[in-house]
Amino acid sequence: MAAANSVDAQAWQAEFETAFEQVAARFTRRDARGVARDLLAGLLAPLERKNCWTIAEHVGHKSPHRLQHLLGRAVWDADEARDDVRSYALGHLADPGAVLVVDETGDLKKGTRSVGVQRQYTGTAGRIENAQVAVFLTYAAQRGHTFIDRRLYLPDSWTGDQARRELAGVPDDVVFATKPHLAATMITNAVQAGTPARWVAGDEVYGADPYLRATCRRLGLAYVLAIGSNRVVPTGAGPLRADKATDRVPDGAWSRMSCGDGSKGRRWYSWALLELEPEVDGSDLGSGHHSLLVRRNDTTEELAWYRCWTPRPVAIGDLVRVAGRRWTVEENFQAAKSHTGLDEHQVRNWNSWHRWTTLAMLAHTFLTILAAAMNDAEPTDDTAGLITITLGEARRLFTTLAPLATTTTARVLAWSKWRRRHQHRAQRAHYQRREGSISAAHRPDLRL
Repeated sequence: MAAANSVDAQAWQAEFETAFEQVAARFTRRDARGVARDLLAGLLAPLERKNCWTIAEHVGHKSPHRLQHLLGRAVWDADEARDDVRSYALGHLADPGAVLVVDETGDLKKGTRSVGVQRQYTGTAGRIENAQVAVFLTYAAQRGHTFIDRRLYLPDSWTGDQARRELAGVPDDVVFATKPHLAATMITNAVQAGTPARWVAGDEVYGADPYLRATCRRLGLAYVLAIGSNRVVPTGAGPLRADKATDRVPDGAWSRMSCGDGSKGRRWYSWALLELEPEVDGSDLGSGHHSLLVRRNDTTEELAWYRCWTPRPVAIGDLVRVAGRRWTVEENFQAAKSHTGLDEHQVRNWNSWHRWTTLAMLAHTFLTILAAAMNDAEPTDDTAGLITITLGEARRLFTTLAPLATTTTARVLAWSKWRRRHQHRAQRAHYQRREGSISAAHRPDLRL
């Protein structure tokens, strides 16, 4: 997308249409294509909450039924659309030195019927909660970073419960897979699709998994994967816990380097590097260089560890840079949940979750590309006194200066009546159930 200056609403609208055209062919019916475009527009809209009701009102539908049909019953393949999202991202962001970053996020849920929901740990809440958890793959390149794949984590409690699977529409070929295995599948698919990348990064859940590490080596992808202090690594002195291996670092071997910019400035730490032996489980392919990267916070003395592998020797600064790129996935989660409704789906079954999530990913990718184009058109530096345009700022500019939908007084009033009518029916049904249960409780023959 080319823009003559930093404010080019026509170019922004054209890029939105280009973004939707990436997936338009997946909707064989003309009316379904129109509804899908409306849903994408609604995911970008400045709505307090984003669901089928609020989006339908915003884009001018008479009810949420068409959006609900698109998510639940219409015929289209969300995985094919996901591949289109990846192609769209790579068309603008492709970088041979890119980092593939894996991480999961949780959406808090009530009840037990939403697909994949159970009480489980989620970093979103920082504790065990009733939640859905999904693993995402971020493409972190020089010009920007966005999601290119997603996998819903289906716990054992779901994969072994046939009745529950059928109710949520889980396909028969879906079996239990750990989060690192889901990540390995996404990374493999990305490489097989021709995604240019050099590195993989992830947190301790992924760094501890030997299958994921072996997958990266088989694909020729270098990695910087976090591990816990208690993880055993193969050193020249034998197997040692990561924290014990750190005791072998000489005092003068630490280097102070920044691993990137944070919200409060550059993130400075001291770093050290220890050479490691090949994987002890035999999965090593007999080539490449293994190392343990150690990060030290010089203020708190807190340590963090990263298990690393590269096909050829690299400078410690390269490993530090990749370690810092892991945070791009956290930035993506925050931006997608704040601006494209990633976590606001009110759906229960397998297809609906994947469809909503895929279109939210497309909306996030569009904003990533839009922000990159705006920054290209109006470079910023300390002299200008401006920071670069963020995804949030790109969305505000786009929805204000290139709005995709308008409203009228009649539409607002019509939707007010529709909501109140629907709520009235729900209220009556609730009262009838409650009165029925009270009546039954007072019948002598039912109390025995």
